[in-house]
Amino acid sequence: MAASVPPERRMANDIAVNLGHLPGESAAEAIAGHIGRFWDPRMRSRLLAYVDAGADGLHPLVIAAVRLLR
Repeated sequence: MAASVPPERRMANDIAVNLGHLPGESAAEAIAGHIGRFWDPRMRSRLLAYVDAGADGLHPLVIAAVRLLR
């Protein structure tokens, strides 16, 4: 049985795809803003831990957004 994709990874990547049309750093700022406003603190913590563990499968814009969240 294949391991399931963590929901934080799936949701963050979906946000990145939807906001990826924004130019340059604006996309990362918009993703960070969305996560900061709408995600439960526990979800944000799990996303940060996921990035710290290697960020396997995360969209590059999500990784940039996490840097802004810190």
